[in-house]
Amino acid sequence: MGNDLFGLGGLVKGLSAFMPKDNPDTKLFQLQTEINDMEDKEKELYAEIGKRVFPDVRDNPEFRDLIEEISFIKKKLGEAKVELEEVQATISDQKRMEEELLESRTCPNCSNYNPEGVKFCQECGEKLGDSEKLKCPSCGTVYTAGTRFCGECGSGLL
Repeated sequence: MGNDLFGLGGLVKGLSAFMPKDNPDTKLFQLQTEINDMEDKEKELYAEIGKRVFPDVRDNPEFRDLIEEISFIKKKLGEAKVELEEVQATISDQKRMEEELLESRTCPNCSNYNPEGVKFCQECGEKLGDSEKLKCPSCGTVYTAGTRFCGECGSGLL
């Protein structure tokens, strides 16, 4: 409970039961909490071994249960970290798709946001969606016409 600010961890965990289960942010929170709990448990187990100091822990049957539990925690921790990376990648992909959708509906000429299905800007008449995307020759970042320097790497774009 060393990571628990003001003792609110239990309260926040309890509230997570009311969060939508299919929401990636909820899953991300749950996985991060699970990883923190497992890391804390692993530290407690190592501390217990340290309290029982013996020359060779692995050969001493008194520590067999702790060593098995540490092995189990490490395995579960590795699995949870892999799952966390997958959820983070899913969230990143969703955000990227949302940004692409927003970009496809925003006029490159006047920056007006247009409703879905519109082929021409309702503000200035500019064609939407099919305009060729400009990419920085150095890093490949997409930029809008008239931009002089890349916002990602600083290369000149003219």
